[in-house]
Order: sequence, then structure tokens, then C-alpha cells
Amino acid sequence: MQEEDAIRPIRKLSQLYAYTSIQMHEAVARKAGLSGTDHKYLGFFIEKGQMTAGELATLTGLTTGAVTGLIDRFEKKNLVKRQFAQDDRRKVILVPNTDTIMELLVPLYAEFRSESEKLLASFSNEEIKVIEAYFLKAIDIMKATTQKLNNN
Repeated sequence: MQEEDAIRPIRKLSQLYAYTSIQMHEAVARKAGLSGTDHKYLGFFIEKGQMTAGELATLTGLTTGAVTGLIDRFEKKNLVKRQFAQDDRRKVILVPNTDTIMELLVPLYAEFRSESEKLLASFSNEEIKVIEAYFLKAIDIMKATTQKLNNN
């Protein structure tokens, strides 16, 4: 019982963090002229570069139909372009316009990034290692949960 009492406030904080993150990302999306979490999907392009629609569907967990709509929205804003693969013209490659993506998003995250860096700098190296360990383990749990949900 005592252990549960110690964990409950952390669980509540984790939920509040997740909810607040959703609210912030909705605000960023609105300022960027995008809907919902579309701007977060741009991060996959920044990380991975060009990819097929199927690869994007796998990364995001979206259906192929939803990915088509996402690509259409990005293409209208000149954030991504469709390009035929040279070796197979039936295959379409999505090529991110990284400069445009960065011009759109970097200003919207500049203050948040700066404040987050200041916050991290206020912790000792030992505390930062604990925070890092928590996030790495939490990410593993989320990935495993996502995989289980997607496979059932």
C-alpha cells in the first residue's frame, strides 16, 4: 500500500504531462496551419528523409487511407512531394522539403526548446541520468504496448 501511495502522484504527473503535451502540440499545429498532430508526423521525415507511403504508414501506425490524406495535406503546403522511383515507376517516394519544414516549425518550438534546455541544465548529472533512464524505459514500455495493440 505504501509503495502504491508513492507511485500514484508520479502516475498522475505522467498523465498530466501527456495531456499538456497534446495541448501544446495542438497549439503548434494551429500556428503552423496544420491539423491535429500532422506536424508531429513531419518529424518522421526529418529523422528518416524520403520514404514510401507504406513506410510512413508503418512508422505512424496510420492506415494507408489516412496516410494518403496526410500526404495530400503536406503536398498542398509544399512540405512533401511525391516522386516516382527511378527503378519502378509504380512506386512513389515521398520527398520531404526539409528547408520548408524547418522554416515552419523551428520558430514555433524555439522558446520551448530554450526553456527545456534551461530546465535540464538545472539538474545534476546524476539526476539527468535518472531522467534519461526513466524516458528510455518508458519508451520501451510504450513501444511494446503499441506493438501488442497493433497485433491484436
